[in-house]
Amino acid sequence: MKLVSYLKAGEIQLGAIVHEGLYNLQSVNENLPKNIIDFFQSSNELIQQTEKQLSKIADKSLSIAPVKDFTLLAPVPRPTSCRDGYAFRQHVESARRNRGVELIKEFDQYPIFYFTNHNAVQGPGDVYCMPDHFQQLDFELEVAIVIGKEGRNIKAKDADAYIAGFTIMNDLSARKLQMEEMLLNLGPAKGKDFSTVIGPWLVTPDELSTYLVPAKQGHVGNNYNLSMKCWVNDILVSEGNVKDMDWTFAEIIERCSYGVTIFPGDVIGSGTVGTGCFLELNGTGKLHNPNYEPQWLQANDTVKMTIDGLGTLVNTIKAEATDWSILALKK
Repeated sequence: MKLVSYLKAGEIQLGAIVHEGLYNLQSVNENLPKNIIDFFQSSNELIQQTEKQLSKIADKSLSIAPVKDFTLLAPVPRPTSCRDGYAFRQHVESARRNRGVELIKEFDQYPIFYFTNHNAVQGPGDVYCMPDHFQQLDFELEVAIVIGKEGRNIKAKDADAYIAGFTIMNDLSARKLQMEEMLLNLGPAKGKDFSTVIGPWLVTPDELSTYLVPAKQGHVGNNYNLSMKCWVNDILVSEGNVKDMDWTFAEIIERCSYGVTIFPGDVIGSGTVGTGCFLELNGTGKLHNPNYEPQWLQANDTVKMTIDGLGTLVNTIKAEATDWSILALKK
């Protein structure tokens, strides 16, 4: 299934995408929840009813409404938490090389992640940024999972069963803020707490079975051959593939759940794919050409991301109507 959260008459609704149209899941059964997190916890019977009804839609025996007629939200509008990983060696290696430092051995020893602001998760549409965010504003092309059932101390070999679905993630980053605060060996915090975009919908693992590939040597869990691309103002700036993840989501879940309960609705990002942000691209450009002109996101830029099987996520960067700066408050 391709599950979507959207607004109707000011209320959050849960739907499914079929034939590029949107079908309200409460039309299947009025007892189905409107909330996607509650849907994950529905009985198997209710979920089977949903799948059966969706198969009728696939046969075009039921009507649907065009997606463009609705305001899409993040697939999980109110995540229970949001973590972001560091799974792609190419990105980590290139970013460190561009700073003149080697890849540290710890990258190959364990997967890492940080917590970001789950209350700042949003879906397609406008993203409003403060003046300081525009000091080196960056996109990050990622894939994310959403947890579908509660668990604790989950071994990697069992972890894929806890994934409810996959979605595109754009981990927007204010690099000036990020780099300043990380000089104190804390964060990222203000540099990444203002907007994390996911969407346009959540794709259940069964829909991606034809894309399955083995994990990299020495790793455990499912991996997927899914092309990833990003355009800024219709200019292609990044290309990668989910299969290049060195650490699998199963391994990341294992670490996340050690001594901790994970819950339905938790979002976990992969980390940036290789070439998946201006920070890396600018560093590589400067390395090869001292006269390279760095590029960053500006007000009214449009960022479009696609991942095979997961759809297309589009956002427009907007400037808040203020000149307030916390960078200007530095002592």
